[in-house]
Amino acid sequence: MASKAKILLVEDDTNLGFVIADQLKSEGYQVVLCSNGQEGHIRFTEDNYHLCIFDVMMPKKDGFTLAREIRKINTETPILFLTAKSMTEDKVAGFNAGGDDYLTKPFSFDELSVRVKALLKRVNIHEVTEDKVIQLGEYVFDTENFTLKHPEFEKTLTKKEAMVLKLLCQFKNQVLPRETILTAVWGQDDYFAGRSMDVFITKLRKYLSHDNSISIANIHGIGFKLEVN
Repeated sequence: MASKAKILLVEDDTNLGFVIADQLKSEGYQVVLCSNGQEGHIRFTEDNYHLCIFDVMMPKKDGFTLAREIRKINTETPILFLTAKSMTEDKVAGFNAGGDDYLTKPFSFDELSVRVKALLKRVNIHEVTEDKVIQLGEYVFDTENFTLKHPEFEKTLTKKEAMVLKLLCQFKNQVLPRETILTAVWGQDDYFAGRSMDVFITKLRKYLSHDNSISIANIHGIGFKLEVN
């Protein structure tokens, strides 16, 4: 049996979003539906997707901005833009933002289906499964129950601590931008959220101090890197 592709759909028109999601589900796809760009960014950092479908004109964060942010952390996942505009310069802006294809509203579901299938041919479809339990050096991190266990240490994390650690694990040995953590965990990127995040990073460093092969490096001016030797 073929594995289902997982699609992130971000559309601020609630009715249209439900209709598109239902159509895609009826074709066998898994669909996560968001109503604005900020929520879309959070959901993208929480999971793995085979395809993104973004409306362009959205509150809180437009589709082009969302695509540019996602391209900083993922260059592979295809992005399809939905827009009411058909101006050539908007299409150019969409491709410059990291988009792979463009669909102008109103469109037929047959056309959407063809575009989705064409984009999914570019990616290797396998079942996207998320590890609920992560082995991190000598630690075992249960992402569902928020527990971090080591032979000499055990801690039940707060939800935010667990979310930050999970993001760091997803980008293990890679630089994770500050704004990505802030948007995904705090829902905003401002001074106070930044100070709060620094406190959480300090706490996580303390929790992980029982294994010398693990460290959270501060990449000045950019973000953090969970280094596991």
